[in-house]
Amino acid sequence: MRMRAVIAVPAASAAVAALLLTAPQSQAAPGRDRPARCAEKALTIRAKAVTGHPTVLRASVTNRGTRACAVDRVPTVTFGDLDGIALPVPEGGAGGYRLAAGGTAYADVRTIADPADPEARRVVGVGVAASAAHGGRSFTAGRLGTGRRVLVWEPVTTWWQRSAEAADRAIGLG
Repeated sequence: MRMRAVIAVPAASAAVAALLLTAPQSQAAPGRDRPARCAEKALTIRAKAVTGHPTVLRASVTNRGTRACAVDRVPTVTFGDLDGIALPVPEGGAGGYRLAAGGTAYADVRTIADPADPEARRVVGVGVAASAAHGGRSFTAGRLGTGRRVLVWEPVTTWWQRSAEAADRAIGLG
């Protein structure tokens, strides 16, 4: 049986938050110092379709603060009015990602594996948040560079990566 990878947002957000709160301290953030969670107002979120790959979006988060802070290890990516989030690849992803002051992290999101899939949904925009507790930022399909709509079915996202190239490798591009 084929399962739809989009799950209910309230349950997903609660589950992600619960995992983050119960994660061992060793998973809270890499490195010896475990910085505090990033304040949403200190972050800049961006997203755009990857050139040549209209079903892959690249998201980035930049820490505009003066100190390192932690975001969730995996971005929270939602799709228009559909219930659910993109699931992490690889699975898991509980814990944090240390974001240096002025640092940027990248994640790739595959919105659909096969654009011809008859179960494809079409949405007018995508939401991206660095942490499940944040409201994040919304991007229209036009702003993302995907045309008038974003095709979505069984979406997946990488963990935050140190470079755009690493995010591309993690999703299977190049």
